[in-house]
Amino acid sequence: MQYPTVAIVILNYNGLHYLQQFLGLVVNSSYPNKRVIVADNASTDNSVQWLQQNHPHVERIILPTNYGFARGYNEALKQVNADYYILLNSDVEVPAGWIEPVIELMQADENIAACQPKILSYHHKHLFEYAGAAGGWIDSLGYPFSRGRVFDDCEEDKGQYDSIAPIFWASGAAFFVRSEVYNTLKGFDAFFFAHQEEIDLCWRMQLAGYKIMACPQSVVYHVGGGTLPKGERKAFLNFRNNLVMVYKNWTLAEKIWKLPLRMLLDIVSALQAAMKGDMPFCKGVCKAEITFMRWLVLHKKDRQTSATKSHQLTGVYHGSVVWEYFIKKKKTFTEIVLRSR
Repeated sequence: MQYPTVAIVILNYNGLHYLQQFLGLVVNSSYPNKRVIVADNASTDNSVQWLQQNHPHVERIILPTNYGFARGYNEALKQVNADYYILLNSDVEVPAGWIEPVIELMQADENIAACQPKILSYHHKHLFEYAGAAGGWIDSLGYPFSRGRVFDDCEEDKGQYDSIAPIFWASGAAFFVRSEVYNTLKGFDAFFFAHQEEIDLCWRMQLAGYKIMACPQSVVYHVGGGTLPKGERKAFLNFRNNLVMVYKNWTLAEKIWKLPLRMLLDIVSALQAAMKGDMPFCKGVCKAEITFMRWLVLHKKDRQTSATKSHQLTGVYHGSVVWEYFIKKKKTFTEIVLRSR
């Protein structure tokens, strides 16, 4: 096998403790033609100084302010030249040979634009991890879920998703992407700041004719939740970004009937949270709905959809995962997707 150039880029914001714990494993990855780069989003926790002292051979990109995940990577990758980018969260434990299976798969098919490994929980290594599990899917109303994770239910890994498979989106926690495709599609939507920008990019990749794949022959272990804990801000970004994403990528016909239903379901979710006493979540969702409507007015050029049809997309469940999970009490990907066919 020829070894194309691979740049492992870790976007860091006050993640010194994760760099201390996991960066050495990344540096020791067995892939021979790699670069390891830490892009720092204006950290204030001495991350840069620690890197200089302890890993002087790791490349550093210093960003002037905290741009968030989306713009942070866009700005950093402007300075990186490689055949493939691997966007890796700082809180991911990697084994030595985690890169080779994915690059081999992508080299075998030039239409694969992005790919992810199997992602298991660092703290519970027998369980899939929330952020991507064994590959991302989406339902007909734009709610994301994964092979191995539906809403907050993470399955035990029993080898049930050990096949290489086309998916809808690859996780941003360990995101393998062809640099040419990333740059052609202008990377992540910087408006997102953080959360679901990788789903939006994968959607745009599919609309452009590319494939997104899961490669479970590679396994990594993700701590998760280390950058932005649950609360109002996280709920706001998730719900706002999801609405922006579906509006950008749905066809006009889909938007006409799906968008009002989606926003209604979001409000129901906020009301349920309020009834349970979770006011930060409720406030985050309500703020997201208002901000989305403002976005529709103020960002006309950004909201023009690129989609003319959606039936050829892979990794789409043509039903409601909300209905299956909350009403019919189906808690696993297999129950919802595979047994519903």
